[in-house]
Formats: sequence, C-alpha cells, structure tokens
Amino acid sequence: MESCPSIKNILLLDSEGNRVAVKYYSDEWPNNSAKEAFEKSLFTKTQKTNARTEAEIAMFESHIIVYKFVQDLHFFVTGAENENELVLVTVLQGFFDAVGLLLRGTVDKKEALENLDLILLCLDEIVDGGIILETDANVIAGKVASHNIDAAAPLSEQTISQALATAREHLARSLLK
Repeated sequence: MESCPSIKNILLLDSEGNRVAVKYYSDEWPNNSAKEAFEKSLFTKTQKTNARTEAEIAMFESHIIVYKFVQDLHFFVTGAENENELVLVTVLQGFFDAVGLLLRGTVDKKEALENLDLILLCLDEIVDGGIILETDANVIAGKVASHNIDAAAPLSEQTISQALATAREHLARSLLK
C-alpha cells in the first residue's frame, strides 16, 4: 500500500469524447487502443451528467473518477478505488483553474488546441509519474508561463527572474564565443 496519493491519468476531452490532451501515469492501459476505449466508455458514462458548476465523483471500472465540464471541454482525473476523493478533486480543480488562467478565461476546445503546449506543460507541473507535485493553480500557471520566457522582450517587460535568466544566457553566449 502506497502512502503517497497517486493519479492514474488526467484527461481533457472535447464534447464528443475525443482527446484534446491526455496523460497516463499507470500501466493499467497497456496500449493506445486500451486507453482510447477507456476514454470513450468514460465519456459515454459521464456525458449525461451536469458537472458544470462543481466537480462530480464517480466509480468507474474500479477507479475513482472526478470530473468537471466547461464549454466544450471535459476535465477528468482518475485515481485508484482506495484513493482519497478530496485529493483527486484538488488535483482536478488545480488543473481546471490553471488552464483557465493560462487561457485567460476563454476555456474552450479551439483555445485549448491553440495553446496545447501550455496545457501539456501544465499537466507536467501538476503530476510526475503519478505523484502529485502541485495543486495551486497560480503556482502551476506561473511555472508554465516561466517556461515561455520571451528573451526578445525588452528588459523592462520582464520579471526579475526572467531578466536574470536572459542576462545569464547572454553571458554564457559571450563566454562561449
């Protein structure tokens, strides 16, 4: 029995059950077709529910699923059947809120696909190998945004850490010449 809460997968599906962004942290689904079958059956089971205002919790194929819908996107977090539902909901809410911050409040499929890199980085900041790293949406969005530092931006428009990183990069380049 593991003492650390863990996540089996995080799914972001569209309103038809198709993948937008997914990340699996468990070997329970050995190949892509097994993963897609799980996603389709999960979507079919949950599509008639009204999980728009707050997260819903369900048992599905001996897993605990927490999910929430917004516009044409469906957010899912899966845990083991003995996992704490509150931990799973906290992960879901962190992912949901971080995506909302990164997409500047326009959370829909079109915007999600245009910013897929940010969403995938967001997943990487939340969970690594099934272990929960972060659930605070502001911290997650901040870390993801720091990955997208624009070195070409004027120093006056950069944060202190971004400016130091830019200066370090310029110094390294000048030393390597």
